[in-house]
Amino acid sequence: MSKFNLKTERLELIACTLEIVQAETRCRSTFSQLLDARVPENWPPPLNDEQTLLWFLEKCQENPHQVGWLGWYFVLNDLVKKQRVTIGNGGFKGQASADGTVEIGYSILPEYQNKGYGTEAVKALVNWAFQHPEVKRAIAETLPELKASQRLLEKCNFVYIGEGSKPGIIRFELCNN
Repeated sequence: MSKFNLKTERLELIACTLEIVQAETRCRSTFSQLLDARVPENWPPPLNDEQTLLWFLEKCQENPHQVGWLGWYFVLNDLVKKQRVTIGNGGFKGQASADGTVEIGYSILPEYQNKGYGTEAVKALVNWAFQHPEVKRAIAETLPELKASQRLLEKCNFVYIGEGSKPGIIRFELCNN
């Protein structure tokens, strides 16, 4: 299987495919092999549950051509321990809407938070999305109490724009200039 990936200074972002998501739901060792990375025991990262995984599985089954517009796995090339480790995930809720908007989400395992990995991954994903001329803006939603998530978005030049899609959620945006 060929991987669709993005590389940053410290990370490799691997686009979710039906094969990878199926392995994530069924067999940790196959999942690890497909990512060519260790998968920590406390996988998945926060705010990812069985419902989230099933949503991605369903979307990959419905839209196998949308690789890149759904989930991505964040793999750290740990030079100290000389290993690759899966530290988080994120991605989009599909291709751009009619008005050119994509929605991005992200999550990092707790032991890898506050080290800049989330910021690095989100910047790479937004840059990738903005290379597509149909994408005019990216939005992200978070909870008001998740201050680290808000700081991450601000470091990626997202701007707070108000209430999100549901009560108690706030929204940020970044326009493609």
